[in-house]
Amino acid sequence: MAYTDFIATIDLGTSQMVGMVGTKNAAGTLSIIAYEVENSANCIRRGCVYNVEETANKIKRLILKLENKLGDAKIGKVYVGIGGQSIRSLEHTVPKVLPEDGEVTEEMLDALYQECKNYHPEMLDVLAITSPTYFLDDKPEANPKGIPCKRIDAHYQLIVGRPSLKRHIMNSISERAKVEIADIVVSPLALADVILTEDEKMLGCALINFGAGVTSLSVYKNGNLVNLSVVPFGGNLITKDIMSLHLVEAEAERVKLTYGSAMTDKDNDQMISINSADGMGLREIKLSELNNVVEARIKEILENIYARIEDTGLLGSLAAGVIVTGGAAALKNLQEVISSRLQMDVRYTSVRKGLVEGGGMIASNPGYATAVGLLMQGTKNCAAYIPPKPEPVPEVKPEPESFVEEVKVKPEEKKVKKIKKPSIFDRLKKNIDNMTGDLFDDEER
Repeated sequence: MAYTDFIATIDLGTSQMVGMVGTKNAAGTLSIIAYEVENSANCIRRGCVYNVEETANKIKRLILKLENKLGDAKIGKVYVGIGGQSIRSLEHTVPKVLPEDGEVTEEMLDALYQECKNYHPEMLDVLAITSPTYFLDDKPEANPKGIPCKRIDAHYQLIVGRPSLKRHIMNSISERAKVEIADIVVSPLALADVILTEDEKMLGCALINFGAGVTSLSVYKNGNLVNLSVVPFGGNLITKDIMSLHLVEAEAERVKLTYGSAMTDKDNDQMISINSADGMGLREIKLSELNNVVEARIKEILENIYARIEDTGLLGSLAAGVIVTGGAAALKNLQEVISSRLQMDVRYTSVRKGLVEGGGMIASNPGYATAVGLLMQGTKNCAAYIPPKPEPVPEVKPEPESFVEEVKVKPEEKKVKKIKKPSIFDRLKKNIDNMTGDLFDDEER
């Protein structure tokens, strides 16, 4: 079966890049057609493309693997997620003074948005503009259209990042991999839209996504994004910390996933076996020694998160608590440590139920949540146009020649060459000529 209408996305993660293809029905429910994974540890760091050439090669392989699952269909364009440690929100206010007895109109709101779009912070790219909150004469108003006032202020949250973030994505995908980019979507925003409910955003919540390279924090209140920031520490850094116990990276990662805990039990004298560096035997270390390392890094990450939530002024008013997701959030006792430090309810989650049709395994895997969020943002058909193959012309065998002459030439049109019979005078003349010839022949003899 060849698909002719679908959405294709690529999530550029630090440990892996995820490619996903799906369709979306009128109700907004996704159906996943195909998904594939490529290791990205040697080309993406902390959510940013740093090796353009290698990223392009990975993208080519990822696209090819996806197309192998799409029958004869080809991927013409993709939606790409953008993240990284420099991503953050920046509040920007656009004011307008109304004439006397004036009221807010739709045209006025559009003009405020256009003015916001024309704003370019120095040394930063604006990657997205979130829905604004309005203040009419310094009073908040969710729906200002039609309300008289003297002044309106539109407060926007701009999502900004270093210009190199977007440039490196375009260089690797558009220019080198030769794949058209349908749009570049801010990954933390796409993730929040498929994980958080409207009630959670309204009551107030903090979404923490523990990734391999970075940890992102998105704070919502009254239905709007209040703050988006990124802590430049993730699960990979914990692995590197464990390597200080004289473990190679692969073994440190295995030990972290098997025994790692965000909380150390100092009275636990349990010993664990680890592979020696030469791979030829085993040695033992204390479990408490391992988890001292893990706990120290988790505390540092949480102190950063605490400070950023505190800066919003909403530390005690996020009624929906903390929502945790991400591939690096599988540490034992992490939920308890977060709850204790932030003094809020904490729950783990993945993609909301009902968003993915028949894709329970994908929806429940936090490693695929951002890719699903990018799919949900897609609106353009990403299938490449493949012209239909011309139908073969049936071969016509030539008919026998006699039959062709009988069909093509009508009897009345045939020209029959008539042979004229010689008359008696012609025969007599021929005989005389012959005799004359013989006579001269004799004379010559």
